[in-house]
Amino acid sequence: MTPSTSATATSGPDRRYSYAVVLGAVAVGLLAPGAAAWLLAPVLLGGMVVLGVAHGACDQFVVPATHPALVRSRGRYWAGFLVAYLGLAAAVGLLWWWQPAAAVALFFGLTAWHWGSGDAPAQARHRSQWLAHSLLRGTLLFAVPLWHWPTETMDIVRGLLALVGAANLPATPGLLGVGLLPVVLVGLVLLWLSYYGQQQGQLARTDMLETGLLVVLLMVLPPVLAAGVYFVFWHSLQHVLRMNQLMDRSPTAPRLSLWAELRFFLRRSAPLLLISLGGLALVFGLAWTRTASGPVLVSLALLAASVVTLPHALLVTLGMDAAQWRPRY
Repeated sequence: MTPSTSATATSGPDRRYSYAVVLGAVAVGLLAPGAAAWLLAPVLLGGMVVLGVAHGACDQFVVPATHPALVRSRGRYWAGFLVAYLGLAAAVGLLWWWQPAAAVALFFGLTAWHWGSGDAPAQARHRSQWLAHSLLRGTLLFAVPLWHWPTETMDIVRGLLALVGAANLPATPGLLGVGLLPVVLVGLVLLWLSYYGQQQGQLARTDMLETGLLVVLLMVLPPVLAAGVYFVFWHSLQHVLRMNQLMDRSPTAPRLSLWAELRFFLRRSAPLLLISLGGLALVFGLAWTRTASGPVLVSLALLAASVVTLPHALLVTLGMDAAQWRPRY
């Protein structure tokens, strides 16, 4: 294990920034529900550029930081990285063309795992706890909207399928929307009890706090806004801070301010971030000229995200989370 990997495995990034934004978004949703979309949209759009799109623009640094033995030749590594990354993205694109329903299932299932594992505590003493937390947290983020906002949530899925010319879905999720959330909550209670059984009460209480914050966020704000707040200011921000522990920084370096952390990350993500933004501007510009509606633009954003989710999630799971898959004694 490299020093930087060890640092990441023992102490995660500070989540207080994410807590503060979630509380602010909830306050907006409670105090001005009719204007929440207008008030939050500019913040989300700016955050989507600085954090959402940017958080995957340093993927090329994951393997050199976590498995340096695989990077003996810089040129060969870059060639292999680009071929593998773009190849996986192209495979997802082909799946959307060939089997849209399977592509939707893959996208949301992989997103649930990726978000959940990103939140899973490295301090868990057993691999089964880390896995359980990853699955339960990720599923929670979809189970709450399915239960509390069933029609709006299904509209998002239908919009994705309609964008690629696939068949429609029922208006509501049916039994899945009713039964999934209770199963997840029972699983979380059992997980918290297991933490207490390992004398990790603080870990259990922290997870209870985070679960409560996220449930409130997902109930107060409509699915698109709630998912946007979580993705940008929780998942992406935490990934940025975690990546900073891997890239070019000593694990013993003093903690920087949030703005210094963001500057550090953006300087390294700038090349791929600019390319990504250029491609997205082209795609959305064409859609805008064809007077695409708001839901179509949301579907287009999700479709674009789905193409890079597979390679990005694999790098995180097999690279940044490699320590979690090793036997623990």
